[in-house]
Amino acid sequence: MRVLHTSDWHVGRTFHGRDLLGDQEAVLGGLADLVVEEQVDVVVVAGDLYDRAVPSGEAVQTCVRVLARIREAGAQLVVTSGNHDSAARVGAFAEFAAAGGLHLRTQVAGLHVPVELADEHGPVAVYGIPYLEPDPARRALRACSDVPGASAEIESRGHTAVLTEAMNRIRADLAGRPAGTRSVVLAHAFVTGGDSSESERTIAVGGVEQVPGSVFDGVDYVALGHLHGPQRLAEHLRYSGSPLAYSFSEAAQRKSVWLVDLDAGGLAAVERRELPVPRRLATAKGELAELLAATEHAELEDCYLSVTLTDEVRPLEPMRQLQQRFPHAVHLEWKPATGRATAPLRYAELVRGRDDHALADQFVADCRGSEPTGSERALLGEALRAVAAAEGAK
Repeated sequence: MRVLHTSDWHVGRTFHGRDLLGDQEAVLGGLADLVVEEQVDVVVVAGDLYDRAVPSGEAVQTCVRVLARIREAGAQLVVTSGNHDSAARVGAFAEFAAAGGLHLRTQVAGLHVPVELADEHGPVAVYGIPYLEPDPARRALRACSDVPGASAEIESRGHTAVLTEAMNRIRADLAGRPAGTRSVVLAHAFVTGGDSSESERTIAVGGVEQVPGSVFDGVDYVALGHLHGPQRLAEHLRYSGSPLAYSFSEAAQRKSVWLVDLDAGGLAAVERRELPVPRRLATAKGELAELLAATEHAELEDCYLSVTLTDEVRPLEPMRQLQQRFPHAVHLEWKPATGRATAPLRYAELVRGRDDHALADQFVADCRGSEPTGSERALLGEALRAVAAAEGAK
């Protein structure tokens, strides 16, 4: 059996205010072609199908079209909910969807019940662990403590405790199945040893968000979600990462999916397939005039661009000027080469012995990097006098 491991689609996410639905549909819809080319039997999505608990109508329709294309290509689908998703919304109509080959695993009470598949070597059990928020998950697990492998009480708090309980129930169910049953587990968690990026929402509880990889021992393959960079923690324990870059910290990542082969003995092989990049991410640093004129920056004109300006004086409307040459510039910082703008400000020292006029002048100098001109000082004076007059009239 061949499994295509994906996660963290975040359908509906924007990138610094830019709509990504078109890019997301192009990349995710292309998974259907991969299903046909690589003869994939089942596609798994290990959480964060959507970017918001209440996705927009456009995001839902995009997701529906993508899932339909994959199903039409011939693969079954198994989807779990992540920390960005609403489990109740993602899991709506799960029983009806399963009849069409879309298996939604979002309920804590049923995480030990697998999607049952089969190939020429026998049965394959695919277990979906929805994202487990520790305290609500503890209550939900306690409420269904009559299943095989369940503990009478989950004493510890945190992600490790609830995931350990979930895996105990899964291993107990697996032990009761026919000999030779292969197993795949989907989980949305931060496993120790994984590398994070700037685009993941923290799932820390009491300062601790990581769980040891040993929690997932005893199954053939674990399809992890949550971290956005593709990575291998062990041969059977991997993150596929997000299909698109969602922060500039991911600019160097090669977005991909894992093709997982199961044979009669369990995990046989795992191969990586890189995904297309609709628009590359890039960074640039320098003075505004140089960035606008230098020919070597021509290759950045079609990239999502993060710019750090080093001008000594903050330029006027720098983003508007940058976007005339770089239409996809989306992020801007001003860091003068002297480092003046990043010097720590000590409020008590700055205001001591200064009147309102001096403070206003200093504010302009700190924000812009140069003292106000004579005409600007006159305007500031008029504004301060108007404020004083208004306060005196009260």
